[in-house]
Amino acid sequence: MDLSTDHLAPETRAWVEAVAADFELERHHHRLLMLAAQAFDRAEEARQILSRDGLVTCTDAGGLKAHPCVGIERDSRVAFARLLRELDLDLVGTEADGPRPPSLRSNRG
Repeated sequence: MDLSTDHLAPETRAWVEAVAADFELERHHHRLLMLAAQAFDRAEEARQILSRDGLVTCTDAGGLKAHPCVGIERDSRVAFARLLRELDLDLVGTEADGPRPPSLRSNRG
């Protein structure tokens, strides 16, 4: 499957290409990989904005509230971690590598 990575940051693009080359991925895994890469880039973009603007912003009433990028960074990091877990890329090797972390409890019946 051809992965269009032109919109990704150069480091993220290199990671996607390395994973695609190193692992035998099914068609749906390519989509998960792309979503993970996009989530990573979005988290990094939000982090850079927060570094520039700070964690809080002023409200119209003069108070302070969390910068919107706080949520964007958090949500993108969570999405990236979940997508990596779904891809199961860390399961290369044997049991000597250590036990796999417990699966998340599914909410599907």
